[in-house]
This record gives sequence, structure tokens and C-alpha cells, in this order.
Amino acid sequence: MERSTPIGRHMRIFRKQFARAAGFTLVELMVVMLIIAILAAIAVPMYVQSIKAAREAVLKEDLHVLRDAIDAYTNDKNKAPQTLDDLVTGGYLKSVPKDPMTSDSTTWVPTMDDTLQNVDQTDPGMTDVHSGSDQPGSDGQPYSTW
Repeated sequence: MERSTPIGRHMRIFRKQFARAAGFTLVELMVVMLIIAILAAIAVPMYVQSIKAAREAVLKEDLHVLRDAIDAYTNDKNKAPQTLDDLVTGGYLKSVPKDPMTSDSTTWVPTMDDTLQNVDQTDPGMTDVHSGSDQPGSDGQPYSTW
């Protein structure tokens, strides 16, 4: 049985067609890279903004918890705590939370006051706490004033 067309001829035709369709042109690659760059330029600022909003929400919650613990300690013991560690040793907190803006639990700035909160209080001490970061928040105020 003889073939009318040699096998090698079909292979050469197939290789030529495959070689032409095997890659992308430089223009096509540049267009794809431009589209990816535009999408990244839109997505990155939104990601950074969402991370900042999440940290601010954590800061508000931590400040609320710390202030409630200070008030409870003062009312229960009839004296204000002198440090945040007093709240931990007194059982009002499991541990001092990390400041989400500085990522450190030692940067909290306590507000010490000589006034007494109630008539039964014997010792003045800490009345408030703030973040140790001076960066501006989304409202324009530094985190240290929240």
C-alpha cells in the first residue's frame, strides 16, 4: 500500500501553522500588562484604606474596653489603677492589648489625674488612656486624642 502523500509533508505544514500561532506579540503582552497596572492602581489604594479603617475600628474597641476596665477597677477598689498592668493583675483584663496603630502593647499613653471619681475613692491615678500614635486618623485628628 502506497500513500499518495508522504507523511513528512503533513508534518511540515502542521509545524508552520503551529509556529505562527504559538506565541503572543509584544503589543498583546503590553496591552495585558497595561490592564493589570490599571487594575492594581485602583485596587491598592482601596486595600490600604480598608486596612486603615479596620485598625481604627480595633482602636476604638480597645479604648472602650480599657476605659471600662479603668472605671470598673476604680469603682470596685475605691482607688484608681496606677498602670495598665494593675488592670491585668486585678483580673479586669487578661492582658494589655496591642495598640493597633503602633503594634505594641507598651505604647498606650495613660492619663493620670489627681481628682477623685467618687466619694469613696482613696487614691487618684489613671482616669483615661490613649493611643501612642500621633498619626492622623480618618477624621483628621491624631489617634493620640481619641
